[in-house]
Formats: sequence, C-alpha cells, structure tokens
Amino acid sequence: MALKNNKIPEDDGISLKIQSLYCFVQLRFIVIFIQLYLLSFKKNNFFFNIFVEPVKMVKPVTHVLFDMDGLLLNTEDLYTVAFQNIVSQYGKEYTFDLKLKVMGFHSHETAQTIVSELELPMTPEEFMTESKKQFEVLFPDASLMPGAKRLIEHLHKKGVPMGLATSSSEESYHLKVDKHHQEIFSLLPFKTFGASDPNVKRGKPHPDIFLVAASKFLDQPNCEQCLVFEDAVNGVKAARAAGMQVVMVPDPRINKSLTEEATIVLQSLEHFKPEVFGLPPFED
Repeated sequence: MALKNNKIPEDDGISLKIQSLYCFVQLRFIVIFIQLYLLSFKKNNFFFNIFVEPVKMVKPVTHVLFDMDGLLLNTEDLYTVAFQNIVSQYGKEYTFDLKLKVMGFHSHETAQTIVSELELPMTPEEFMTESKKQFEVLFPDASLMPGAKRLIEHLHKKGVPMGLATSSSEESYHLKVDKHHQEIFSLLPFKTFGASDPNVKRGKPHPDIFLVAASKFLDQPNCEQCLVFEDAVNGVKAARAAGMQVVMVPDPRINKSLTEEATIVLQSLEHFKPEVFGLPPFED
C-alpha cells in the first residue's frame, strides 16, 4: 500500500497503539511476578508455596519402615481420649500443642511430660497406671487408617522388605492389633517396639528406633535405602536424624512449617505413589 505525504493510515495507527498497550500490560505483569517472587524469599507466603517452592530431591529406596499410631491405626485419636479422661478429673485439658510435644515419646517420657506440663497431683507412674486402664478399653477396637491395608499388601506382594518401628510397647501393640488386625500386621515381619526394646535407648526425635529397626532387615541395608512413613513431627525428625527419607502423613491441624523436614507430605496414605521412590507401582 503506497503512502501519501508520508502519513501512516489511520487503521495502522490504531494497530500500533493496541500493540503498544499489549506490550505494556505484558511488561507490567512480568514486573509484578518478579516482585512477588522476590518477596517469597522473605516470607513463606501463599505465592511461594503454590508457584516457586523448590522440589526436594527424592532418591530410590529398597526397604520400608512404618510408624504405627496415627499412621496405620487411628490410635492417636484414642490416646487423646484416654489422656483427656485422666486429666479431666483434675480440671485440665490435654491440648493439641501438648499432644504434638509427646507424639513419638516412650510411654514414661509421655507420662513425665504430661504430669509436669499440666501440674497434675500424681506421679508419672500413677499416670501410666491410669493410662493402661483406659487403653485396655479403647485400643482393641482401633481402626486401620485409609490406604494402610492397600499399601502394605501391595509392597508385600512385590517383595519389598518392610518393618514396623513404633514407640509403643509390645504389650500395647497386642492390645491394638490382636482383635482385628493380626493378618495385615503379620506382613510386617521385622518389628521394633520402642518402649520394650532395650536397644532403643532414646525415644523420638532421636534416631535410635529407626537405626535399630533397619538393623533387623536380613540384608542389612544402608539407612539411605530405607523409606520411613510417619505422622508425627518427632518421628520425622528421628527418621531424618537416622539418614532416611520420610513420607509424612500429618494430622491436618499441624502447622505446615512443622512438616518441612519431611521428604514428601501427603494428606493420606491413599495418595502415595510407590514409583516416586523407585518402588513397584500399584497395578490398579
């Protein structure tokens, strides 16, 4: 199209204006994005969590260790009921913050902490005696957590070595398992009971229980070959201290900042994808 008097046609002028406005909008969006990105390094905000949170490195594993209470069984809820029944007699409340503090502890450590924190007029030994009475009523009807049965049966079928690493005593384990769940827990042949095993000198968050549990596998894997499943903050700390990767399935009330040490955080065992860690995938 020939130009007369070196003037740009009116239509072309409008097009240039539209293009300029479009470029300005794009540039402004880029500036805003960069500002939010930089801000995300200063604050653990929503933008950072959704768009730019770094993906943690995941390594293949060959062996699996499961916590029990709150992960495979709903017994963490039952512990809350039992302890609240005891402390209510003294006008006290077993708060979630206190629960977080003792999750993963040995039974005597738990009793000491609760008696001290709530200033109960009883000794830790008396608290343990009262707790045992509560457990005998509540634990036999414990339920499996969603996804637990499917995952254990799948890994067993595929020949993945598995073990149980629970802070519970062996006596407490039988209270929780024997009535309804012997079959599924029989698929975890290597069991470590933190409160009963003399080799577990310290409770979670110390690594003792997972180091002892890993040593029971016949082929003696390295710690980095073991994947731990946990629901408790102290349990995650213990596994990481042992040099193991951790899949965490936390109580939804736990602050997200307390889950950061976990390799992966899931809402439920139902969401676990074995192939992420080099394990055989589900077939269904």
